[in-house]
Amino acid sequence: MITKLTIEYDGTGFAGWARQPEERTVQEELERALRTVLGECDRDGSPLTLSVAGRTDRGVHAWAQVASYAHEAVDPLRLNGLLDDDLAVLAAEPAPEGFNARRDALSRTYCYRVLARRARSVFERRRAYWWSGPLDEEALATCAAALVGTHDFTAFTPTESEHSRFRCRIVSADWRREGELLEFWIEADMFLRHMNRVLVGTMLDVASGRRTVEEFIALLDGQPRSEAGSTAPAHGLALAAVAYHTGSQKLDAA
Repeated sequence: MITKLTIEYDGTGFAGWARQPEERTVQEELERALRTVLGECDRDGSPLTLSVAGRTDRGVHAWAQVASYAHEAVDPLRLNGLLDDDLAVLAAEPAPEGFNARRDALSRTYCYRVLARRARSVFERRRAYWWSGPLDEEALATCAAALVGTHDFTAFTPTESEHSRFRCRIVSADWRREGELLEFWIEADMFLRHMNRVLVGTMLDVASGRRTVEEFIALLDGQPRSEAGSTAPAHGLALAAVAYHTGSQKLDAA
């Protein structure tokens, strides 16, 4: 039996998804809760471990993360009683035999939120990047439109990278205005480490006049990391949805 979990978390207090020695991680917390209920092993006698759709970094949030494991489903309320307030299981449901949350994902959607106003926000300080300077929203829209399609994103991931493939297919990308918030939504078949945050940092350079749209577009042809902008802070980013053949796990932005 395979179980698919839909999870949300505030990434502020986590060192990312993946288990790390002497660090608090989403994977470690959730696997500990599952083992408390189901025991240490999965149905085949192997240690109970989770496969995850997207390995979020330190400080990155998730509105609809997806994970899977080889054991029976557990009532989310029971699991949530064993978890801290910044991590919650939204659903636990049987999945088809052989389902794997990471391998079977068709695409992932992320949202990066920018608070565009002169005064900081007490309530958005952990959920949006505060930007008090001028922003050319038309330039942001032009940059986002240029991302759609398949490009080489070498410029948008750390030089020292575990990736061997740098070409990603962007299904959709756009900036949306929600009151005082600007939200960058992007869906792709895969993402490189820090890719979304470097994209945002570089697009903000364009929107503030520090580089041109043409310079941004030129980066999509495999330029070195040093040519792109800074990495935007992690707290503005959230994994918003994961799509599969049988549908998608989606949750609208709050």
